[in-house]
Amino acid sequence: MELKQNFDLTNYNTFGVQSKAELCSIISSIEDIQNVIEQNKEIKKEIYPLGSGSNILLTQDVDKWVLINQLKGIIVLKENEKEVSLEVMSGEDWHEFVLHTLDQGYYGLENLSLIPGLVGTSPIQNIGAYGVEVKDFIDSVEFIYLESGKVEELDNRYIHFGYRDSIFKNELKGKIFITKVRLTLYKEPKVNVKYRALIDELEKRSIKDPSPKDISDAVIFVRQSKLPDPSKIGNSGSFFKNPIVDFSVLKTLKERFENVPNYPAEEGKVKLAAGWLIEKGGWKGFRDGNVGVHVKQALVLVNYGNGKGVEILQLSNKIISDIETKFGVSLEREVNII
Repeated sequence: MELKQNFDLTNYNTFGVQSKAELCSIISSIEDIQNVIEQNKEIKKEIYPLGSGSNILLTQDVDKWVLINQLKGIIVLKENEKEVSLEVMSGEDWHEFVLHTLDQGYYGLENLSLIPGLVGTSPIQNIGAYGVEVKDFIDSVEFIYLESGKVEELDNRYIHFGYRDSIFKNELKGKIFITKVRLTLYKEPKVNVKYRALIDELEKRSIKDPSPKDISDAVIFVRQSKLPDPSKIGNSGSFFKNPIVDFSVLKTLKERFENVPNYPAEEGKVKLAAGWLIEKGGWKGFRDGNVGVHVKQALVLVNYGNGKGVEILQLSNKIISDIETKFGVSLEREVNII
């Protein structure tokens, strides 16, 4: 394991903004993590695990010891006629893992196709799309405490999963490195087709009884048609969470806009579409120099080239303030700001 100094992170964040890490190591084994923890007893730097950089915004150089996750491996723990339990190393690419499960005849994750990031980051924000959340398939998560080197495994019920939320974004934030995720998937298809965009795409394809592969293909097509490719234009996908508000807020909005998109949430609350609010606020397609809001998807902030992280952060601040003023709704960022 080589220790790199002033390491360029431009190619390790999907916004493509320039930033350097004071210290950096490529992690390919759990022993590598343990070695870093031991060495850090003398160096005494904050250790920062980095996945694919798809959910971060770098606004400055990183005065930390950055660990780039390349832990690989997928094994079957147990299986029967109906289910299969898998142990997946945290450095596996999420989308490639979803495609692998479909090839093996393991189902449940098809609606989560093409979500950027690594398997290890999936439980952190409880990734979800088209009516499916990863929390419904995760059995447990294994991790290492970055200070003590202690290895621990948390069962699903103790991870405190919520909407784009978990214990890893709260009590354990900045304290651990996720090493393995254990999931149980179906061996019998149980397709989930609830969202309009997905229904419309399947209808266009004249598919009335979709297979999990059909669902995955449709999800990939819809996401690619709406979201820019990070390799061509810097972005982190959805920049804001869909806000969960009281029914009274929805009622007030409906007095002005009859067809406000909304979805069921926890009791007494409803989920609004952040992209719809931003578009109604007039921000869709907005550009300020090298940064802006994507022309096809208002939920996505983009770096058109040479944009700085702080410029994207400032743009997000303006959007949050404007949406609060115009609609009385507070938007929350989905990305991590560094």
